[in-house]
Amino acid sequence: MATHEGAVPAPDSGDRAPVNNRVHHVASGELDGYAAISGGKVGSKKLWMGLVENPPLSSTDNHHHGDSEAGIYVVSGHPVFVYHDGTQEVRLAAGPGDFFLVPPFVPHREENPDPNEPAVVVIARTTQEPFKASVPELYQLKATSTQSSRSTS
Repeated sequence: MATHEGAVPAPDSGDRAPVNNRVHHVASGELDGYAAISGGKVGSKKLWMGLVENPPLSSTDNHHHGDSEAGIYVVSGHPVFVYHDGTQEVRLAAGPGDFFLVPPFVPHREENPDPNEPAVVVIARTTQEPFKASVPELYQLKATSTQSSRSTS
């Protein structure tokens, strides 16, 4: 194991480092609902991460995650991520090992069309707790003046 000059030795097993000054291990089977990493679970300030299993032949409602980005990693199964590009509905089929980024405020839904196998994904969001806002339909977001000025500069 490498050490660095001036490194402070690890505390004894009975001496715990402050909650935000140590690495947290959340073992499999220790999920709090779906959450593995959250403000309530490990004191995260800007990140939520969890495991989600969508049963066979299931679909979420249309929703977005507010100002949070969502990164998704497909562990198993073949989920389909659906959003609207302003002209039509777009369906992105996925398989194990695929990654997706869902930008802030983008309405979407996840589907599992497989009749036998659940779809299991790991989700990371840039908020300490999950946020989900249901919407009646998929739609393309309108660019705000802030977004427009950023894209032209």
